[in-house]
Amino acid sequence: MYHYTECGLDNVWLANGYNEIDTAYGKAFSVTAADELLREIAVQVAHKPGRLTGKEFRFLRVHLRLSQAAMAKVQGVSEQNVSLWERHGKVPRANDTLLRFYFFAHAAGDETVRSAFDRIMTVERLVRQKIVATSGRNGWKFKVEETKADSGEQAVEV
Repeated sequence: MYHYTECGLDNVWLANGYNEIDTAYGKAFSVTAADELLREIAVQVAHKPGRLTGKEFRFLRVHLRLSQAAMAKVQGVSEQNVSLWERHGKVPRANDTLLRFYFFAHAAGDETVRSAFDRIMTVERLVRQKIVATSGRNGWKFKVEETKADSGEQAVEV
């Protein structure tokens, strides 16, 4: 049996589906159909009874290709909260449930839920916009500028 810690979880063992190779640097292992294996591990983790551990929360987040910042926006918390959950394993039940909901919707290809989550992740950027109108000979011209979070000052032009 091969202890498959490369996936980021401590409790995954492979009975088969891997090759052991002797190299000049010692034994190396290659996993057959690794992407499929990771997808199936994610399904097992998401279906597990009880709360997710921090490592399991991180595994699902990474499987969904979400950064801690994106996950924080969707969850309505700070990046530091997400980092603490992943390091210390104390994921609040509501946040655990929301991640699983997103995972199952994503796995099922539910575009409505996916687009809602995408919209949540972009709301902060949209809130920080300033529309500047300039009157000229040919009528009004508009440009949208992004502002800093703390003040109304211009940060960058969009």
